[in-house]
Amino acid sequence: MFIKVQSMSVIGMESYPVTVEVDVSQGLPQFATVGLPDASVKESRDRIKAAIKNSGYSFPRNHVTVNLAPADIRKEGTGFDLPIAVGILAAEELIREAALAGCFFMGELSLDGSIKGVRGVLPAAFQARASGIQSVFVPEENAAEAAMVEGLNVYGVKTLPDVVEFLADRMVIPPLHIDLDKLFEMNRRHDMDFSEIKGQRQALRALEVAAAGGHNMIMIGPPGSGKSMLAKRLPTILPDLSFEEAIEVTKVFSVAGLLTSGETLIAVRPFRSPHHTISDVGLVGGGQMPHPGEISLAHLGVLFLDELPEFKKNALEALRQPLEDGTITITRSAVTAGFPAKFMLVAAMNPCPCGYFGDRVHRCRCSPQQIRQYQSKISGPLLDRIDLHIEVPSVKYRALMGKEESESSAEIRKRVHQARHRQKKRFGDTGVATNARMTEKQIRSFCPLDDESHALMEMAIEKLGLSARAMNRILKVSRTIADLEGSEKIEPSHVAEAIQYRSLDRSIV
Repeated sequence: MFIKVQSMSVIGMESYPVTVEVDVSQGLPQFATVGLPDASVKESRDRIKAAIKNSGYSFPRNHVTVNLAPADIRKEGTGFDLPIAVGILAAEELIREAALAGCFFMGELSLDGSIKGVRGVLPAAFQARASGIQSVFVPEENAAEAAMVEGLNVYGVKTLPDVVEFLADRMVIPPLHIDLDKLFEMNRRHDMDFSEIKGQRQALRALEVAAAGGHNMIMIGPPGSGKSMLAKRLPTILPDLSFEEAIEVTKVFSVAGLLTSGETLIAVRPFRSPHHTISDVGLVGGGQMPHPGEISLAHLGVLFLDELPEFKKNALEALRQPLEDGTITITRSAVTAGFPAKFMLVAAMNPCPCGYFGDRVHRCRCSPQQIRQYQSKISGPLLDRIDLHIEVPSVKYRALMGKEESESSAEIRKRVHQARHRQKKRFGDTGVATNARMTEKQIRSFCPLDDESHALMEMAIEKLGLSARAMNRILKVSRTIADLEGSEKIEPSHVAEAIQYRSLDRSIV
């Protein structure tokens, strides 16, 4: 008997329909899977056999052929276990073929017949709706994820017998419905606040400028000066994610398999802080079948690289293209996949190997050559793509123990939101959302300078030896500072402040 069951496969961020064709015919007992399956799909035959038998059903003692169509695209993952098992049981007439119409199945089978969670359910559910499917059967732990797609009947199933009994009308499984507005508001909270920061007024100001314009930044300071503490609180002053942006971020986490049952929707901007031993594949994504890396998991949020010079050179250089384009395209022999990567890069480093060059209290033990070698680990082209270079000195005891509190994140976020609103109004429907992503044409149009500002820029270029890209960075930051002050015109004071945020362009030793 021949049966068709609908499922989905995910490549990169895109999902596409897969028709699981099952044919049970007379012949020697054999289970063949065709249609470019990878190792995990080929191994599914043993899981499916055991799951069907341990669920109380008989596995057919005939020739079973499973084709995953279209056959010219490689299939990966364990999500095909459930649709293949359903197809086999339907071919054995334990499930009515008519009951499979308009249904989509996705899930991994355990040997006892229970159904385990899989990756990529959210983009698959969106594709299912676009394909005209009405009912979605997914593992119970993925049900809330799929239920975020409106217009679908989502059934979270625990075991293979649950699916069989439901399709035979002998069991009732209510479709899962979620109050998306309530879920969105419930998950939109932060556990940290800028009011907890003591001292570091210049760094706080720089973080506000970075948040307002979406600028990349690097902090240079001795150990214990608060660089990590400052970076971790940056998402608390960024504008809230819209619901569409939250879905976009959640899709990335779904494809990466990082969504938990208690975290169905990512409603706050992500903050990712990989260890400096991470490989270039772990950072930008990759693999035989490409998966998202840390830069994609930080999409619409913050990627924090602590101890920047300790990262592998290949990994850091791989950041250059995503920083410019906001996307990363990974090409392998079998497939090409694209992932979003619009993130704010926040990096931190010590000024020298011992960490105390220029510190007021501790004596630096490094030679000038050691300091130059340490700082040269970060290439010029990468530094050119970082708009703000901030010195973060150690905080004095009096400032640490003082009663004066910094502004709260809510107060700073109001100013950031106002500056972002001005940018949105300025750029309109051009596809550019922040000053940091202005094109050359937009820089010339929106960043005119008066004579005094031109003189400041000329002096900075001659003394610091800035590149054309670094000059554009200064203009973008100047535009953001003007937006924070509600000024339509870029003043010399705005340019001067932007220039001082290029400390690594100066000769330090």
